Amino acid sequence: MTLDASTDATTTAPAPPRRRFTTTDLALIAAFAALISACAYIGAIPVGSAGVPITLQTFAVMLTGCLLGPARGFAAVTLYLALGAIGLPVFAEHSSGLGAFTSISAGYLISFPFAAALGGFLVKYVAGPTRKTRAVWVFCCSITASILVIHPMGIIGMALHQDVSLWTAASWDVPFWAGDLLKTAFVAIIAAEVHRAFPKLLHP
Repeated sequence: MTLDASTDATTTAPAPPRRRFTTTDLALIAAFAALISACAYIGAIPVGSAGVPITLQTFAVMLTGCLLGPARGFAAVTLYLALGAIGLPVFAEHSSGLGAFTSISAGYLISFPFAAALGGFLVKYVAGPTRKTRAVWVFCCSITASILVIHPMGIIGMALHQDVSLWTAASWDVPFWAGDLLKTAFVAIIAAEVHRAFPKLLHP
């Protein structure tokens, strides 16, 4: 009895190895977690009736996702939240601990890893290798993640914490939009230039 060569090759070929984080990936994850911490450490400005502060956290979170992609971006932001949860003062207004996840801004905090992952996914797979170097495409990817994830989760968090309607909580979220658009513009400009200089950062 003879075996067909193509059939034999197909049945005996090993499965491709699962992708794991390399040493470089881990270094980038740690570095961007530190960047988010540094941006959050800069003085926060309370705005609106709820008093939730405007910080550079969202800038750093979305920059992380748009530069590192969905998996590494999610990991970096999750590491940042873990550092704050264990007591390092890396959250807005130098706060820390698990209490931050039950505060009025908890919805925003919890949204960060998912927003970074979505923004990174859109830049990597929607903008893709050719359009990720164009700021307008990165802007669209980043603002989409912010609109779909950060703002809705932040509004829900404020509504639950203050026991108010979603409409009232949404009105508290409005003052953040102007700053969000400005920060997203900077994310787009920086990320596009970085991808132009390092084209293999997202697409090795």
